[in-house]
Formats: sequence, structure tokens, C-alpha cells
Amino acid sequence: MQMNTLARKTPNTKHIQVGRGGKRGKTAGRGTKGQNARGNTRKRPELRDIIKKIPKRRGYGKNRAKSAYAKPEVYAVNLKVLESVFDNGATVSPVTLLEKGVLKSNRLPKAGVKVLATGELTKKLHVSGCTISASAKAKIEAAGGSVE
Repeated sequence: MQMNTLARKTPNTKHIQVGRGGKRGKTAGRGTKGQNARGNTRKRPELRDIIKKIPKRRGYGKNRAKSAYAKPEVYAVNLKVLESVFDNGATVSPVTLLEKGVLKSNRLPKAGVKVLATGELTKKLHVSGCTISASAKAKIEAAGGSVE
């Protein structure tokens, strides 16, 4: 074995030299003109352009759709529902509405329940702990019920 006969196990891999003559002259295999034909460039990320277009303002975050002046949630219950669910002489309150399954949630909203006048009422009901529209109050009292 002679020193001049030794060869590397893995030969050096030369990087392609662009634009140095040889078989790839002129555009050197890069096509023609434009951002990709230039040296030391890379394409601008599209996501960055999208982010830059979003307005940069205070308050525009994960709660962007919520208003600062939003009214608290109110469950609306119509008289026709009370007519079908409650018996004559029953007491209507947010708790009894939950027990009967009229309200779907286990948590009552901060603003509570409002009774509206849609439908007719023939039963005598005692309504307490709910806000009531003027026309609903008139119909409840006309049927012989009471409002607290």
C-alpha cells in the first residue's frame, strides 16, 4: 500500500457553481429574471403578508367579537310555554322553570328570566323572580294569577 494509491472512503461533493461557465451558462439553470434568479434571496413567507394585513389596534384579540356594552344574557319564556308546562295555581320562578326543563342550562343568567306575552294563558299562575313584559303581566292578571 502506497500513500499515493489511497482514496477517500467518501469523495468530496462539490456544490454546483452557478454562473461560472461550463454547460450552464447565461442564466445557469435558474430560468429567467425575477426574485428566484437573483443570488442570496428567498421567497417572502405568505403568512407574514397575511399577518401584516390584519389591523393592529388595541382590543383586537381573542375576544374581538364581544362588545364592552353587551347586555347580560336573558332567557325569554313565552306564556304559551307556561300554559303547557305548569298546572293551575302553580308558582313560576327561575328555579321551577329549571326543574320543569323549560330552561336548558343548569346556570341561570345574571339578568334572569323574562316572561313574554306570546300565546294565551287560561291557568291561574303566580309568577315571582322574573321580569315580565307589560302585556304578559296584563294577561296573567286577567287569568286570575299574580305577579311579584
